Amino acid sequence: MRPAPPLKFAAVGLVALSLSGCISLVPKTKPAQLYRFGVPTTEAPPRSDAVGVFRVRGQFQREASGDRILTVTGERAAYIARSRWVAPAEVLFDEAVAAAFDSAPGRVRLVLRGEPARSAYMLRLDVRNFETVYDGDGENPVVLVRVRASLAGGPERSPVADRLFEARVPAERNRVSAIVVAYNNAVAKVLDDIIAWTNSSAA
Repeated sequence: MRPAPPLKFAAVGLVALSLSGCISLVPKTKPAQLYRFGVPTTEAPPRSDAVGVFRVRGQFQREASGDRILTVTGERAAYIARSRWVAPAEVLFDEAVAAAFDSAPGRVRLVLRGEPARSAYMLRLDVRNFETVYDGDGENPVVLVRVRASLAGGPERSPVADRLFEARVPAERNRVSAIVVAYNNAVAKVLDDIIAWTNSSAA
């Protein structure tokens, strides 16, 4: 049998070279850096006079509820490139609320859905703003967290109190790591105020 003409081998080699060239042209995307915020969990000792508060699901600023970090400059909004929360911000905020109530020394105890404990009150938290604000003059950004809290109680679940809580925490630098620290501090400040207010209102 006669050997195959060299041209076929050359063609095969050319095809292989072309394929390898195509593969090398695929752009390499940099992996996103993942961050989280929240309140450290240090569970407070149980109390015999604890007051159960059931948290009903509220609303979370839609454009900030996912895993991207929202920034606002005037009328313009954008997300920080290649930086994401480790989970949707709405999920991390819910975890922070539960951890904050668990570690708080007051009488109020948060009752989660499915728990057998009875609740005397219902608490609704609507996150109106959860964003990094730039004022456009080159200064470091400010993290804004604004939450509307509504408390209802009694057999008819009648309104007891309603209040808007806000924290504005400047980032020490215009860096993602510094912005995340500001988010941690803003969330902690708002939740501390909400828990103090809930304890006072439930009294």
